[in-house]
Amino acid sequence: MEKRRACNVSERRKGRTHDAEGAKEAIINAAEQAFADKGFSGARIDAIAEASGYNKSLIFHYFEDKLGLYSAVIKHIKEHGEDSYGHLFASYASEEVILRDVQTFRTFLAECVRISFDFFVAHPNVLRIFTWEMAEGWHTFNLMITRFNRNPSGHAGRLFRHAQERGYVRPTHNPAMLVVMALGICQFYLTSIPRYQAIFKDEDFTSPEALAEAREQITEFVVRGIMADS
Repeated sequence: MEKRRACNVSERRKGRTHDAEGAKEAIINAAEQAFADKGFSGARIDAIAEASGYNKSLIFHYFEDKLGLYSAVIKHIKEHGEDSYGHLFASYASEEVILRDVQTFRTFLAECVRISFDFFVAHPNVLRIFTWEMAEGWHTFNLMITRFNRNPSGHAGRLFRHAQERGYVRPTHNPAMLVVMALGICQFYLTSIPRYQAIFKDEDFTSPEALAEAREQITEFVVRGIMADS
């Protein structure tokens, strides 16, 4: 009897854990869409609660406040990005392998740019959230970094600094800014496609072939701009 009771308690706990994870995922997904549509300032917790199917009290229970929820969305986005970059880093095994010689680093850098471009194409809400941040002076993003002590590009910045120390990267560049600039170029191009389409009406900017061509042009531009021997 005691054993059966213990099993029932364990099953209920597992059920609650599963339900909590499902609720958090639904809330984060609804919040991501809301922040993409309205920005941080315009998004409303009431609307997020309605879209997720859960009440406001549960949102505040899991995430404390609106900034906590926003941080969870950014963390969720970051995890998706880490999945994309993880395969690339795994193929090189270690930083020393990446920095083994200038050609290896050049190849790695080019793949980083391609992955960044593809990530933004696959996750358009990320582009929209970042565009809202730009319009609002990155105020909320900076609050989030300060409050939760998160540095989204620390490891990459160190890698570029070590590459610069070996003479691979132009000595005049700030290594900490290289990652931000590379991502920014991809972001700017993709968010500007509707503008380009309006100006150059006969050009194709959105087909898979056009996006692949743009990705290679941006990759070459970034690599040539960063590498010391270009």
